[in-house]
Amino acid sequence: MNRLPVAVGLAGLALAHAGPAATWLPSVRRRLPALAGVGRPDHVALTFDDGPDPHSTPRFLDALARSGRQATFFVLGEMLHRHPEQARRLTAAGHELGVHGWRHHNALVTAPGRVTADLRRAVGLVTALTGARPVWYRPPYGVLSAEALLAARALGLRPVLWTAWGRDWTAEATPASVLAALRPDLRGGATVLLHDSDCTSSPGSWRSALGALPDLIGQCRAIGLDVGPLRDHGVGRAR
Repeated sequence: MNRLPVAVGLAGLALAHAGPAATWLPSVRRRLPALAGVGRPDHVALTFDDGPDPHSTPRFLDALARSGRQATFFVLGEMLHRHPEQARRLTAAGHELGVHGWRHHNALVTAPGRVTADLRRAVGLVTALTGARPVWYRPPYGVLSAEALLAARALGLRPVLWTAWGRDWTAEATPASVLAALRPDLRGGATVLLHDSDCTSSPGSWRSALGALPDLIGQCRAIGLDVGPLRDHGVGRAR
């Protein structure tokens, strides 16, 4: 039996499955501005991953309320299921909920069909709790697969990653280090990634993002940039 065609076929399937994950690389994202989250030149999109967490998310909501800003929160289905009251608080404050999956699993090493089932479950929960169907999807670790892309399309979700991140998930992160990590990429049209929960990060690491938040918003406003959720960002529109 000639095994070469089988091997070639399997390699092709693997490449098709894993190919979209290349968008995790900044050099690839820069060529795909809509996927990276590039938006209006006078606006910065503020996004948070991994919540909601009753120990930390309310502190972010209070800080955002003090600044008069709103944001997009990419929620994990299992966290939202445990803390449904946070969905009501988020929406009551005018924030936007996107989907980060059900669990924080890498799509490339998830069993076939699981990403689709988990996304469907997460979308259903967000819709049931908020009365609004989510629009945005950010995969855990920013890693897309062919199944994740197809599932997102079937569920009416738009994948969006980020153009600037604060590296706020480590034990060593501080408000100053978060601001320093963001600064090179903080410009009009940026989509900023921070975390409002440490459920997949170093314990207490969310405090670094929270501490950086007022200065982040202040720096943007000082250079004439508005700060808000993805719904106001104009992602994918002609610039």
